[in-house]
Amino acid sequence: MAFDIHIPKDVRKLLAFGSGVGIEIGPADLEVVAARVRPSRVKVLGRLKIAGFAARPAAEWGAEYSRFLRSLGLGHVSAAVLLPRRDVIVRVVALAGVASKDTAAAIRFQLDSLHPYGEDEISWGWSPLAFGAVLVGIVRRAVADHYIQLFTEAGIGVSGFTFSAAAVHAAIQLNGGAGPEWENGFVAFSRSGTGSVEVYGESPARPVFSGEFQLPAERAAALAMAELRLPPETEALELERVLPKPILNPVENDLARNALPYATALAGACPRLAPSANVLPAEYRKLNSRAVFIPTVVLAALLILAAGALAIYARISERRYLGRLNAEIARCEPQAQRAAAAEREITRVRARSELLDRFRRQTQNDLDSLKELTRLLEPPAWTNSIDLARDTARLSGEAPQAAPLLKILDSSPLFKNSVLDMAPRSGSDELFQIHTNRENTR
Repeated sequence: MAFDIHIPKDVRKLLAFGSGVGIEIGPADLEVVAARVRPSRVKVLGRLKIAGFAARPAAEWGAEYSRFLRSLGLGHVSAAVLLPRRDVIVRVVALAGVASKDTAAAIRFQLDSLHPYGEDEISWGWSPLAFGAVLVGIVRRAVADHYIQLFTEAGIGVSGFTFSAAAVHAAIQLNGGAGPEWENGFVAFSRSGTGSVEVYGESPARPVFSGEFQLPAERAAALAMAELRLPPETEALELERVLPKPILNPVENDLARNALPYATALAGACPRLAPSANVLPAEYRKLNSRAVFIPTVVLAALLILAAGALAIYARISERRYLGRLNAEIARCEPQAQRAAAAEREITRVRARSELLDRFRRQTQNDLDSLKELTRLLEPPAWTNSIDLARDTARLSGEAPQAAPLLKILDSSPLFKNSVLDMAPRSGSDELFQIHTNRENTR
């Protein structure tokens, strides 16, 4: 169990927070007490007696119980049920030196020797005590199933089945212990609904003693002192004196006669802070108190905060990165501008150089074209005018036949697409004007 009996008293009181409902199963009636626990105070919110529950339909008294809880605003709270003493075997087991995580295994190892039920199926639970001991409660599974069915039919959510010794011990621990004046041991008693005397005690010799006696209170207390190895002059206390004292308690809730359901309610209010041995099988426990949602709510809030922090961090990181990037851009901008200016100057110089190269090649191209025309137009053909432009050439002259000159010109790599503009006769020869396109070979 996640519980340390050595938690300081002040710390235990500071952590005490919850609401609980305790139900004591009597011979004929159910005693119900509802309590609210806060760090600085305990309030008894109400008490209900369900008379003759065993002879009434479960749905009937279950509805009565539900109305009672709703009137107190505790409809969501599951009940801690105090089983009759006759149904539970209670043992104090010494486990000195056993680690907390191994306690359950150590109890299970010797469980068969702790009860007289033989091969019958059982249900059991435990809670820690002082001096390395544990309080173990054992109930026959058939008995547990009977009460499970009873409360299920009544529509009552149950968080656990416990017994008087465990409930009273848990309630006392919720108060930080019985008090410094009783650190050497004490005996406390109360009257049960049947008129018998309920005795509870603690001492260094025996961490817990609990019993029910059909004897006068003084005689029952003397027997308990003997069991606890306490001096005979030890004062016998009323049980309500060692339990947390409520600041509010209805008149009808007489703690002298109803201490056990009150203690059960306190144990059910803070089960993690002051656990009471729970013999209800785990699959039937109804932990529907709002307090169980606190861890979920806290984790959800932490998740939302983490997501928000991550988003904010991402934005801040992005802004920082953009700032560093812009600073680097600003630092490199003069160099980039100089590089761009140099590239533009190189482009301009290259264009001028290419222009000069074209002018230089044009003269050579013109000479090559004249030389080629001289070679192509052999006598008796002759020209009287040659006009050379950059991409075209226009020739005028005379030849016996002008049309074959077009094919001769196009056969040269320097000319193409030659066209005969005119070819009139002048005597035996033809006057021609030819237009041709020039090819640049350089």
